[in-house]
Amino acid sequence: MSDIPTARLGRDYVPGDVLFREGDSGDVMYVIQAGTVRIDKNVGGNDKTLAILGSGEFFGELALLNGKPRTATATVMDPTRCLVIDSRTLEEMVAKNAEIALRLIKKLAKRLDSADSLIEVLLHKDPKARVLLALSRHAEGYGEETVDGGFRVRTTTAQLAHEVAVDERVASEMMARVRRLGIAHEEADSIIVTDLVRLRDFLEFLETVRPGEGSTPPARESRG
Repeated sequence: MSDIPTARLGRDYVPGDVLFREGDSGDVMYVIQAGTVRIDKNVGGNDKTLAILGSGEFFGELALLNGKPRTATATVMDPTRCLVIDSRTLEEMVAKNAEIALRLIKKLAKRLDSADSLIEVLLHKDPKARVLLALSRHAEGYGEETVDGGFRVRTTTAQLAHEVAVDERVASEMMARVRRLGIAHEEADSIIVTDLVRLRDFLEFLETVRPGEGSTPPARESRG
């Protein structure tokens, strides 16, 4: 967003800082200048990651616009600097720059799409597919592109399992399979999706496997 007095509105945060919690009242929104923020929502007693946002992204605007409580929790993942904007400042910005209003509308539409996508994943009956659907959703929605064309997803196998209500052993088995296929692998606190197209292909394969049939995709998995 342009025309923002960055020196006056900028604030620094450290990993683990909670900028707001689901259910809190909201009187400010945030624009990330540097760093990463995770957005989680409680669904059925479990926290589900809706998005991982980086530099240039903004969030928290919904509570500012409609005056209702926060619909999700925002947690800082890396050393982060944000612009903190109150309702009066936002109104002034929108009045002066129609492009800002358009960006807000587009962002709200994208958030709705993300929520619909999460619901679709959670409704899937196959726990193995849920793990990979969630990984694909993360990579496509807010994965950080790597130098070799892959995507870094700021999550772990255990977090994925928790997010989609799957036993951690099942999630670990699926991650082992995609690692053997050369599709994805885990690194510290991230999962690297090295081939998003093949991840989608593997998901399609899982969808077509019938009960009682073998679950090894053709040829490529055996290559290790």
